Amino acid sequence: MHEVAAPPVALPPDRHPVDHGGPPEHARDPWAWCLALPIVFAALASIRLTVPSAPYFDEVHYLPAARALLEGGPYLNREHPLLGKEVIALGIAVFGDGPLGWRITPLVAGTLVVAASMRAIWHASMDRYATIAFGVLLASGFHLFVQSRIAMLDIFMAAFLALAAWAFAAAIREPETGRWRLALCGLAIGCALGAKWNAIALAMLPGLAFFAARLSAGRRRLLMSRRGIPVPGVSLIEAFAWLGLVPLAVYALTFLPGYWMGTPLRPSPFAGELFPFGLVEFHREILDLQRSVMAPHSYQSTWAQWVTNTRGIWYLYEFADGAQRGVLLIGNPLTMLLGLFALVWCMVTGLWRREWAKVAAVIGYAASLGLWVIAPKPVQFYYHYMMPSVFLLAALALALSNLRQVERLRWLGWAVPLGSALFFALFWKVLSAAPLDGPMSFADWTWISGWR
Repeated sequence: MHEVAAPPVALPPDRHPVDHGGPPEHARDPWAWCLALPIVFAALASIRLTVPSAPYFDEVHYLPAARALLEGGPYLNREHPLLGKEVIALGIAVFGDGPLGWRITPLVAGTLVVAASMRAIWHASMDRYATIAFGVLLASGFHLFVQSRIAMLDIFMAAFLALAAWAFAAAIREPETGRWRLALCGLAIGCALGAKWNAIALAMLPGLAFFAARLSAGRRRLLMSRRGIPVPGVSLIEAFAWLGLVPLAVYALTFLPGYWMGTPLRPSPFAGELFPFGLVEFHREILDLQRSVMAPHSYQSTWAQWVTNTRGIWYLYEFADGAQRGVLLIGNPLTMLLGLFALVWCMVTGLWRREWAKVAAVIGYAASLGLWVIAPKPVQFYYHYMMPSVFLLAALALALSNLRQVERLRWLGWAVPLGSALFFALFWKVLSAAPLDGPMSFADWTWISGWR
């Protein structure tokens, strides 16, 4: 007998499939965009990279420290770890002690931030549009562009954190490669800490996320079981090694050049303390130096001003290299404010729909900003908002991906990235140290008093 197909059964209203506006299944990997956008960013950031031809803003602190590394001189700029200054020194060693040598490695690091961040959000969300939009928003978001053109430490920290995020997200997405990706994540975290201590809040998140996910899986042998999320095949004990012990070991190794400098760090494990007058003692000195910066600065600001984008920094405003020039660090006026609404959207919809990429963006923002809310360092600056701004722009890209699924809001999907690029073009002269008309030209871009 032939079977007769049963008639379709109508689902009650509350059982019909719901389109949550998420990315389509089996979205194509936007790998070409992940190559093209960083290349465009690097090309733009390289314009007038050697202008000004003299050190400016905080380069006056970090360049002497990098030179001392090359010359075996005294350990300068002792309030920060060594790795960022080692990378600057590498640029000087290869390209010479001039503007190109000073700033070439920050340019490479900034380009890496764009590429690695795009790969991280792709693996976390599998959302092609959000990945591309994030790249555009990040490249035109002001913070990254300005920091990629100056020999400061923050850009190296950001590059290693972006690599860590990429490795961790890919380990979860492709667990068959999870072990070596977790190892790479730990390596990158250690390097981020070695560049600047500001990475510490974000450095803890991969390990905490792994623990929370494995705990939620309800494994009876919590520490030893290799089954369950987030990376099947890797136990909690092994993850602790990759995400906890490896970063600490790598971080310690970044201080190796300190052992042969003019004022060396010499560990003496037999003198009653692990490293008297060595690495541990030196970290007490770093902490004391970080807390000791008490003198007010004309450009200091608070975290609330960062969030509202109401306090900028003129890295440069003077007659230099034959013209009046300026470099202004503010956030993109469009995306810094829209991103605040996107954070709320991502928190609510991320928890409701269990879309963890959105939740991760919010947690990353809260952790990197929260560090400065509670930090004992009394004098803070807007460039500390660079890492929170990366997560804010990730949240904006993910929110736009949802909104473009709504027919009447679809235009936002292209309008916001385009608007971000237009603001970038509008501020181009004071982002790239272009020649200005005269000493009062700053008024063209200082729309509010806090940007003066």
